[in-house]
Amino acid sequence: MDRRRFIGNIAGGLLAAPLAVRAQKPAMPVIGFLNPASPAVWAPRVAAFLRGLAVAGYIDGKNLTIEFRWAEGRYNRLQAMAVDLVRRQVAVIVATGGSRSVQAAKAATSTIPIVFTLGNDPVKLGLVASLNRPGSNITGVSILTLDLAAKRLEMLHTLVPDANVIALLVNPDNPAIAEPEANATQEAAQALGLKLIVVNARNEHEIAAAFAQIAQAHAGALLVGSDALLETRRFQLMSLATRYAMPTLYSETDIVAEGGLAGYGANFRDAYREAGGYAGKILDGANPAVLPVLQPNSVELVINLKAARALGLSVPQTLLLRADQVIR
Repeated sequence: MDRRRFIGNIAGGLLAAPLAVRAQKPAMPVIGFLNPASPAVWAPRVAAFLRGLAVAGYIDGKNLTIEFRWAEGRYNRLQAMAVDLVRRQVAVIVATGGSRSVQAAKAATSTIPIVFTLGNDPVKLGLVASLNRPGSNITGVSILTLDLAAKRLEMLHTLVPDANVIALLVNPDNPAIAEPEANATQEAAQALGLKLIVVNARNEHEIAAAFAQIAQAHAGALLVGSDALLETRRFQLMSLATRYAMPTLYSETDIVAEGGLAGYGANFRDAYREAGGYAGKILDGANPAVLPVLQPNSVELVINLKAARALGLSVPQTLLLRADQVIR
């Protein structure tokens, strides 16, 4: 071999080696985040989810990419979004905001790991075999949403004791939550000697009509059900509650800081942080089939005294002492 060919072969080898190493380096993992609501409403929970990922060693834009998919309250968009995430070959799908997003993800893939947050019993929904050992590609965090329905009615009754007729606003497009929540609240109403009317709303126009129906039924207070659409329309709900002077208790607490009267529900930020941690574990190789479904039991009561004064309500001291946060 002549001298020039020898030197060329050496140089070529030196240049090829780093290229081969780069080619073998795994690509940055991608997580798909599927949610039926809107990013503005879910911002505190997304921040908690990112904190959970960071604790697991993953930071969006540094060693991880997150593909967000928001349905903006339109549940019929979730299936196409889930299929798109599968087509993009994401490493994990984080299906949040209730059972509809989890079911859409489950229908789209039986192999890509799915981490959920939902308020239903995942065993009853057929998502996992058991809480301790899910048994498939799905695991996550089960939030105490439905278990709190009766307690919410009790608190609203304590807050507005003169209200003999209570309205419950639910989204019929989310029957997995709406139906059991209505049943549990109805049982609690009968035990307290109250009349409960269940009002349906699946979009902003029906929400406006629902308040007119609630007023026509002479309801003295309102419970807002657990639903991503209703959370997405939180400012409309608060505006209508003010217009109709309707004492309203929400199933989530973030809305209270923005002007809502009261909220009682699970600490969603804790649940989303746990979901981020699980997504990180799966990226590290954990098998979702053996990761137990988590059940955080942190529940918050938040009361806005300014909103109460505007409605002419005097909040009982017993309720104030139970509150985790009182906004003055």
